Amino acid sequence: MFALVDCNNFYASCERLFRPDLQHLPVVVLSNNDGCV
Repeated sequence: MFALVDCNNFYASCERLFRPDLQHLPVVVLSNNDGCV
């Protein structure tokens, strides 16, 4: 069994959950191989 976990999407979804002002706005996750913004 294999699973693919998209951690970047998880963090963006959590941020949207705790910040309702972002609910209807696009959220972008950027990475430079050292970390994510």
